[in-house]
Amino acid sequence: MAHSFSLGIRRIWQELSVMQSPGFYWVNIDRQSDANLFCRQIIAAQAENTQLALICSGSQADTLLATPLSPAIKKFPLYSLPEKKAALLHLADDLMRGLKPRNRLLILLAHASLWQTFTSDELRQWAAQLGQWLQQQQCTLVILSHGSGVNKLKGQLAAEHRILNGLASLQGQQGSAQYLVHWWSTANGINANQLFTLTEGPEGWQGLDDSNQPSPTPERNDESLCLAEQRILEGAPPLSASWQLFENNTKLMQRGMLTIAATLIFALYQSDEIDELAHQIHSLRRSRGDGLKIVVREMSASLRYSDERLLLACGANLIVPHVAPLSNFLTMLEGIQGQRLSRHVPADIDNLLAGLRPLQLKGYLPLEDFSRAVTSLMENTLLPEDGKGVMVALRPAPGLSARQSMTLCHQRRFGDIMTVAQDRLFLFLSTCRINDLDTALRFIFRLPVSEAFINRVVWHQDVDIIDKIRLLRQHIEFSLPATKLQPATDKTTAVETKHLTERREPIPFTLMSLGQEEQP
Repeated sequence: MAHSFSLGIRRIWQELSVMQSPGFYWVNIDRQSDANLFCRQIIAAQAENTQLALICSGSQADTLLATPLSPAIKKFPLYSLPEKKAALLHLADDLMRGLKPRNRLLILLAHASLWQTFTSDELRQWAAQLGQWLQQQQCTLVILSHGSGVNKLKGQLAAEHRILNGLASLQGQQGSAQYLVHWWSTANGINANQLFTLTEGPEGWQGLDDSNQPSPTPERNDESLCLAEQRILEGAPPLSASWQLFENNTKLMQRGMLTIAATLIFALYQSDEIDELAHQIHSLRRSRGDGLKIVVREMSASLRYSDERLLLACGANLIVPHVAPLSNFLTMLEGIQGQRLSRHVPADIDNLLAGLRPLQLKGYLPLEDFSRAVTSLMENTLLPEDGKGVMVALRPAPGLSARQSMTLCHQRRFGDIMTVAQDRLFLFLSTCRINDLDTALRFIFRLPVSEAFINRVVWHQDVDIIDKIRLLRQHIEFSLPATKLQPATDKTTAVETKHLTERREPIPFTLMSLGQEEQP
């Protein structure tokens, strides 16, 4: 009987490349190609007498086995798992019927979306029941989940160390991958919070030289450590030996996963970086606890009120606006030292995104759709009163029609919509504050607003916006063409209706003078 199974990752610590038996391990992988390589190397690393079974969701087995396996590892059971929730719920029963699982190594290769309908409680209950079954059968299961949805799974599984024997993540990069071990237990003990850089070799993923790998334990005395994206100091060198600068936010986040109380400073340049930054902050906060000090410095005008609320809800301690000079920024950093985050950070970031960004529309909408979208946003109780957005009516300059003025408008953010009514261009800028309106308009229009438009009217309070939308709805009703006639109610009306609706054909006739008789 095998007491352990190998992951096949070379040049990392032996205890992090071994799975105990019985055991339940989970590895989240961003890309399917990386997951296939990981799966193949696990298979190749097993001894010839290892009892192995592979379970693939959907048709992934065809892609996985496109490259022939070596003859020594060809013979093992291969199962296809339907891409349904019910298939996961009955996985143990199906394996008992179709396989003798005792003392086996089971590999489940599945897309992360297979668990998308599981709530956190349902996932915890399913994993706990499956873990008990693995203990009873004295077998080991490793789940390789990949694709969109792995970030949600990471958050849901981050606190399940009582159920899972090991949890890790593989994030692919250009020419390499970052392998983060959240925790990994073997018969000899448990290791946690380890980060390795892996490269793709002929036998699968392998680590770099030992000299380049992190220390065996995370830093416990890191409260004075300050990790930052290199451009937040505006070209200045590190301020002291406790400062470390990184090329981008991704590398900063990976290094931050090895700390527990350090200060992490992210840089934000464009609005399209906000979602990725929110996921990075959320992962750090959920994985490393409330001792980290997470700061976002806005390097150019990019944040709206809803964006700030989202980043704070994901676990950021401080957001520094772009107008703050470097000296003020450093003073603000001193003010958060020694703090611990007291706010609750939800496990599911998708719920945060859905609640704080409910309007997933942008650009031109017909007037009726525009009115309906703005009304639905005004009724959202999760957003603050009088902070849901700003509506602007712009009257174009002479010679420019309202529809032509739309070509000057380039709306990049979800929630920014426009329509044309009453010879004016109406804009609704979701979660934009009134004092940020001029900045937002400069980003939206290619020409200065004062040159393209001669007049503008602004509504920023909820009651005023709702009232204006009601008037626009009336405008829609009054502008409908009255082409239909009412049905006739009596004989005379029916004749008139017939004359109105039927085209009369001309009839020729001859005019005669008085006294002239008609010729026969």
